[in-house]
Amino acid sequence: MSQGPEKQRGPERLRRSQVDGTTMDQRLLDSRGASEWVHTDPWRVMRIQAEFVEGFGGLAEVGPAIAVFGSARTAAGHGEYQMAEGLGRSLVEAGFAVITGGGPGAMEAANKGASEAGGVSIGLGIELPFEDALNPWVDKGINFRYFFVRKTMFVKYSQGFIVLPGGLGTLDELFEAMTLAQTGKVTRFPIVLMGVDYWQGLIDWMRGTLQAEGKISAHDVDSLIVTDDPDEAVQLMVESRATRASGR
Repeated sequence: MSQGPEKQRGPERLRRSQVDGTTMDQRLLDSRGASEWVHTDPWRVMRIQAEFVEGFGGLAEVGPAIAVFGSARTAAGHGEYQMAEGLGRSLVEAGFAVITGGGPGAMEAANKGASEAGGVSIGLGIELPFEDALNPWVDKGINFRYFFVRKTMFVKYSQGFIVLPGGLGTLDELFEAMTLAQTGKVTRFPIVLMGVDYWQGLIDWMRGTLQAEGKISAHDVDSLIVTDDPDEAVQLMVESRATRASGR
């Protein structure tokens, strides 16, 4: 059988109908060529790699930090906004940097509290078809294209999560952290839910349905701390930091 034309393109071996008449360098350097190639999957890999490099480089020297999550729709002056602002301030006073998603609402409040307290106020934004740019209280901001890169940064550079009432994005981060803890991908990772009335229904469902049917263990639910007391939330983060430092 005749093999027909062949071509080696990097790690790929092309034969017959898959052989093209151009090279990657040619398409890169020939400004007259089509630009669709920059939207292909191999090129996206480079963008993804660049986002990881930028994130790791930008956050490498942050020091102990806590991620604060909550609804972008929380209005200024609302009790949850005030709670987030106080948490941001208290975390800085306890020696932590504060990391949020960089958006408005509860995220803005936590960044505001941290910034006004003279601490490190970080926002990890995401490209979306809605919502504004990074809120004005972010002192160090990084904007991402890809959710999974951004999630890696939250988990890698945070020693714990404090989760205020929120919607799908907040739930996504919460269950992501729980899954990583359950599977042993992260250790010594406290998760505190702020607002007993808001979260109790979820806790009851997890115990009464998921745990009752054997889908999760009691430990998975017990690992969540639900409170209305911001001081308790911050103290739990301080205690976790001490345990981490002791190596226990």
